[in-house]
Parts: sequence; structure tokens; C-alpha cells
Amino acid sequence: MTGASPVIRTPDRRIRVFVSSTLRELADERRAARAAIERMRLAPVMFELGARPHPPRSLYRAYLDQSDVFVGIYADSYGWVAPGEEISGLEDEYDLVPDGMPKLIYVRRSERREDRLVRLIARIQSDDTAAYLPFDDASQLEEQIAADLAALLAERFEQSMQAADAEPAATSPLLSRVPVPYTTTIGRDEDIAAVRAHLAATGNRTVSLIGPGGVGKSRLAIEVARSAHDLFTDGVYFVPLEGVLEAELLLPTIAYALGVRDNGEASLEERISRALADRHVLIVLDNFEQIVDAAPVLVRLYTVAPTAVFLVTSRIVLRIRGEQVYEVRALPVPSEESGTLERARRSPACALFVDRARAADPDFALTEDNAADVARICRTLEGLPLAIELAAAKARMLTPQGIAQRLGQSLPLLTAAVRDLPERHRTMRATIEWSVSLLSDADRDLLETLGVFARRFTLDAVEALGAGRPWEGRAIEGIAALVDGSLVAQTDVAGRSVYSLLAIVREYAVGRLRERGVVDAMRMAYADHYTALVHRVAPGLRGSAQAEAVAELGLELPNLRGAIRHLVYTDRLDDAADFAWSLLIYWWIVGFLAEVRVWMLELLEKQKPITPHTRAVAWFFALWGQMWQNPSQEAVAGLAECVRLFTESGDEEAAAMAEAARATARVQLPDPDLEAAESELRSAYERLHGLGNGWAQAITQVSLGRLAWLRGALDDARAHFDRAIELAAAGGDLFTLSVAGNQTGRLLLLGGDADAAHAVFCRTLLDSVRLHFDEGIAYGLEGLSGVAALRDDPAQAGALAAAAATIRHRIGMFDADAFTVHFALLDRMRAQHPDELAAAEQRGAELTLAEAVALALPEADHEVAAAALGRW
Repeated sequence: MTGASPVIRTPDRRIRVFVSSTLRELADERRAARAAIERMRLAPVMFELGARPHPPRSLYRAYLDQSDVFVGIYADSYGWVAPGEEISGLEDEYDLVPDGMPKLIYVRRSERREDRLVRLIARIQSDDTAAYLPFDDASQLEEQIAADLAALLAERFEQSMQAADAEPAATSPLLSRVPVPYTTTIGRDEDIAAVRAHLAATGNRTVSLIGPGGVGKSRLAIEVARSAHDLFTDGVYFVPLEGVLEAELLLPTIAYALGVRDNGEASLEERISRALADRHVLIVLDNFEQIVDAAPVLVRLYTVAPTAVFLVTSRIVLRIRGEQVYEVRALPVPSEESGTLERARRSPACALFVDRARAADPDFALTEDNAADVARICRTLEGLPLAIELAAAKARMLTPQGIAQRLGQSLPLLTAAVRDLPERHRTMRATIEWSVSLLSDADRDLLETLGVFARRFTLDAVEALGAGRPWEGRAIEGIAALVDGSLVAQTDVAGRSVYSLLAIVREYAVGRLRERGVVDAMRMAYADHYTALVHRVAPGLRGSAQAEAVAELGLELPNLRGAIRHLVYTDRLDDAADFAWSLLIYWWIVGFLAEVRVWMLELLEKQKPITPHTRAVAWFFALWGQMWQNPSQEAVAGLAECVRLFTESGDEEAAAMAEAARATARVQLPDPDLEAAESELRSAYERLHGLGNGWAQAITQVSLGRLAWLRGALDDARAHFDRAIELAAAGGDLFTLSVAGNQTGRLLLLGGDADAAHAVFCRTLLDSVRLHFDEGIAYGLEGLSGVAALRDDPAQAGALAAAAATIRHRIGMFDADAFTVHFALLDRMRAQHPDELAAAEQRGAELTLAEAVALALPEADHEVAAAALGRW
């Protein structure tokens, strides 16, 4: 076939499943496949649905190109071979499946299969990109397809988004920015070049840096990432995994690092697919070994993110398709026969020792007198960078000869005590033991205590755990000693000093707590501290302290995870549910609901005695995503049970919020019950009004407004949105001000009131910037684009629309038509000023977030916006 395939779109935006089979022979099976696909609320793409003006081969090629999953069903017949063709349409469809598309193949058991179909099936069986299963009848096939689709994360097709965010690092969460090394990287130039070559090579979807703890995998990954912007022009993201212990949390963690907000309204996979569509990005996953069972998730991400590449650090090979392993070796050391000064200077291991020794003692120098000892230290430590750094940190107290002598005496004894570890692991562990042995008793106890923290921690948090410890009252002096000893690292995040342990040092610290039998007690104190922090900060989420509360909780997010994990692990299930419920607003604003759902399902699976309130909380979070993604009467009934349980436990506020959620679930049904939904929303609002919960009242008014809009009652919708704005403004609730304000602005755009819409969207944009709320920023920019279109300003309209589309793309947003009313205004302008609008869109796609906000807002608001953006 020559020429381009016609563009043929399915009538909705659901994931498309292309079904390939013969027609008459498998009529029952095709009906079963359709039922299974629609049961999952996906879109079946079947050849007999095609538009007849297209020639048949063009038709199914076009539908294949725009589908997300391929399902092949085969029985006895090879199918019809058209005149002039050599293969049947059945085989041709299989051959035309785009690279990377998931292929689910089902073969009906038979002894009467045609020879050509036998050969085709044999070829399919040898294809390692296809999943192959036999079946007996149509009913079994339906269940198998439904089960397989439920397990498959598929790519969401959408070509209308802009290509990429101009500066992903400037607008992604702090967690995703590539760390800046606080010391010089030495001896890794060849490794950096080699890994870059692997990343650039076609076919390498995952490059795994493999090696023992302390060999420098993370540092190498950081240096590669920092040098890779020329290879990955659409962004480089760094995702630390050391605090992620459940395989189910890999996707939520990646989504958070990408800036993808999970509000439950679409699956994380769909949002990640949207965020990464057509973007050539590098995603660094650091410390993968503890969730190595999640490695198949990366293979699934190959499909949803076909132009993304993953750089993984791990002590264990992942053994997945598309993986290129790069072994990270220790630094070269001088041989025993080469102890001269010049040879030591040429050794990367010795150069590292000298650099770190000078950090401890600025007067340190490599000389003829100490070169042999420095070389001996590096040989003893087998060139392991972290071990060398720990030894060099002692240069303030000891000469190289003294360090070499003590290592020579201690290391053989210490490595003998851990013979169950691989050799280089033993050396690293023994070096840590030796380094710790030089600390005071109080500082050793402090280091071990720090093992309970997640990736980073503050001095306040450390001091909170000091009661009754040997270091009580002198935490700052103790941490200073650990920093001096290279056991603790210090950095600044969002203007605050934070501290961290390397993963291998944390393992050592936790191991020591376990040996002493105090690990559970320390983790209990840790969980109690963060529970108290949540109870202190969470009330601010409802009012004028919302932006500050979101920022503080974001800084502590790894420890919030760790605390709730420990509460669930130790069967403090009621405390875990209270912890999660207290942060409902935070999870909603930052989009972390998928992870909370994992914790709550784990809580329910324990089948331990829990209060009705805990059960209601767990069910509420579990049902949140279901009511948006797979709406059903079961979800409505489940939320009704939440209402009952909250009421039974005396929490009227939570019961009212669950009632409002139940109403929302009704609206999402294929046949929505709008009367019942409105009645429940009004009931929930009255209950919340009586309880004085302004935040929940405002959100409920937004839901009533959306329901009125759905019914076409735009005046009623406006009244509800205005009431929501009034309530949110009274409480200083930026989130609801943004949400409700954007809805009001859209109605004003529909009514053609440019001046009023401009005032509303400027306010919502500024509120969203202050809250670091990407979705709200995109909506504000879109609204102001619509205002510019009403004012016949193609330069402003096009630039702001493209800047908003860039944000949408990056965070994986997609919405109902009511949220994109500016599109119609832009289409009208495009007909009048096509060249000007296109040029403006091109300029807008290249704007940074700060530039887009500055372009959109009046000059009087620039200072406030710039200050808020400066804190990102």
C-alpha cells in the first residue's frame, strides 16, 4: 500500500482495543471479546465497524495505528486471501501491529486447523512481544480477555497536545530534580561516556548500573543525568526509590516525580502516558533493588512511554526485556609494586582519597612520604569510593600511615564477621564499622537512630526522637560530627537545611538497631513524631495556611510514607487510618491518592479488628479512583456504606463528605441519576454548613455547580460557583478558589464577558502559582487565552494556549469538554488569523513557566507571582 493512512478516530477518548479474527467462524467469540472490552469501559475497534469509503486494508491499518492494544483470536480458518495478495487479512493485521503495542493472542483449541494458520500461530508463539493463551469456548474467552486487560496498562492516544515542557526541571517537584553533587566526582569520565553511549543506542530502553553498595552507582547516575540534556531534550527526571518498599508504589512515585497529579479521575498509567507522549525523556530510578519485583512495570511503561528511557541503579540485575546492563566497577588502585608518588597521582582511587582528605584537612597533600600509605589504604578498601571517602574523612585526626595501620588491623577482623556477604559488600560493611568505631558512644547511638528516617530529615525531627537517648540535648553537635565523618550528608531544600544517609549507611544503622532489639521502639517514636506533625499541620490545609502546609508536608513526604507504613506494619491500623484521613486535602491537592489507596488496601487485607471509622476511611480511599475510572452501582453502594460507618462512629463531617462523594459517583454512571445526586449533594452541604466546615462546603458547592452545568442550567451553575468562591475566600482556601474560579471564568467566556473573565482568571492563576498547583495554572492560562481570543488578540491567545498545552502534556491532564471552552474561541480565531495564531502558538510552546505566567498576568501581580515561583 502507498500513501498515508487516513485519520480515522473512534468516537470517544477511551483506550482502544483492536480485535483481529475471522468473522463468521468466530462470531460468538467476537461478541465475547466486545463484552469483555466494554466491561472494562474500553473501546472495541472491530473491522466491521469501519467507514466504507476507505479501502479495507487502509481502513484496518488506520484503526491499528490509532489503537492501543491488539487482540488476536484464532480458531481453524486462516481467512480469505484477496486477489493480488499473498497473505490473508488476518495475517496482514498481525504484521501491521505497530512496534510497542501490547499483543494479546487467544487460540481456540482445535485439531482441524488450516496449515497456513498453524504456521502463523507458530510464528506468533516465537514472538516474545506477544502474550499467548489457549481457550475452549466464548465464555472462557470473555473472562480471560477481561482479566488480561485489567492487568495491562495501556497507552492513551492523544495527538493534539504540545510536544514538551520547555524547562521540566523548573516546574517538576523538588523530588525529581537531579541532585547537585556537593563534592567532586573523580575517576568516572570513561564510565560517563560509556553509559551515555548506551543511553543513545537504539533499542536500549533501560540501562541498569549494577554493582555493590558503595561502589558509586548513584553518583555515576547523577553525573550521567546531569550530562544528558543534549540526548534527552524533553527532560531528565531523578526518582529516588530508597524509601519505596512496595512494588505497587513504583508508578505513583514516578508519577509524582514527573509532576503528574493523581486525583483519581483517570488511571495513573493513562496520565503518565499523556505526560510522556512523544517526549524523549530520561527517567533515573535510583536504588531499585528493594523493589526489584516491580521491574515488569518498566516493560509496561515502554508501551505508555515509547520515547522514554530509564537509567536504573541497582545491586541486582532486573532481567527484563530491553535492559542493557552496565557493571559499575571500583576505582583503579595502584598495584603493590607501584607505590611511587607519580603512580599514586595517576590513580583515580588515590586522587579521590586526596580530594576528600583535603576537605577534612585543607593542609593535606600527597607526598613522597605518604604516597605508599595512601596507595595501601585504597588497595585495602578495594577502590570502593564510599569506603575511601570514609577513610579520608579521618585525615583530620590521623596521618595516612595511621589510617592504613588501623585499617590493616581492623578490616580483616570486621570482614570475617560478615562472611555471608559478597566480598566487596564485606569490605564496605567493615569500613563503615571501622568508621563508626571512631565515634563517641553518643554519636554512634545517634547514627543508629537516624536509620529510622526516610530519604531525608530535619534537625527538628532528630531532636524530637532524642528523649532518653545518650545524645539528648546535643543533636546538632552529634550531626556535625557525623557530617564531618562523611556518614551524614547535608543539603538545602526549599531554603531549609536537611540531612540524609546513603542507603548503605542506613542499612547498617537499621541493622544495628535490629541487633540491639530496639528497632520497633525507635520506629514507634518515629511514627509518633510524624503523626504529631500531621495533626499540627493538617488543620492549615483548610484555610489561609494552605500553601505553607502543602510546602511543609511536601518536604516531609518521604517520612510521611515511612510513618504510615510503620503504623500499618505494626498493626496500629486505626492510627494509620486517622493519619491518612487527616491528610485527605493534601493527598487531593498534590495528587497522591493512588499511593494512599495501596496503604488502605493493605490495611484491609490484614483482617485485624478495626473500628468502623477506620473501615470507612479505608473503603473511601479504595473507592475514590473506582468511582471515576470504573463507575458502577457497586461503588455507589460502597460509598453509602462509608456514610453509614462514619455516622455510626460519630463523625458527621466525614459522613457528609462521603455522601457528597456518593453523589459524584452517581453522576459518573453510564445512566446517571441526577435527581438523587443533587439531593445527596444538598443534604451533604446542609450537614457541613451545620458543622461549620467551610472547605468541604465550598467543594460541595463546586459539585452542585458542575451538576447544574451538566443539566444546562448555567445560571444555577454560576450561583453555586460564586458561593464556593465566597466560602473559599472567607477561609483563605487557595485550592477551592482556583477550582471554583476557573469554573466561573469558563461560564463568563461562554457568555462573551471578556473583562469579567479576565479578572477571574488572573486571580485563579495567581492562587494556583502560590499553591504550586500545576493543573490550576494550566486552567488559568487557558482561560486567559480565551479572553485574548474574545479581544481579537491572536498573539496573546496563541502563546498562552500553547503554554497551557505544554503543562497539560507534562502532567498528563485531560478533561471533559466543559473544561476546554477556550478551544472553540481559538478555532474561530484560527479561521480569521491562521498565520498569526500559529506563530504565537510556536512562541508559547517555548515559554518557561515563569515567562508564561508573566505574559498572562498584569504587571501589578508580577512581584507576587515571581516570589511564589522562586520557592518552587
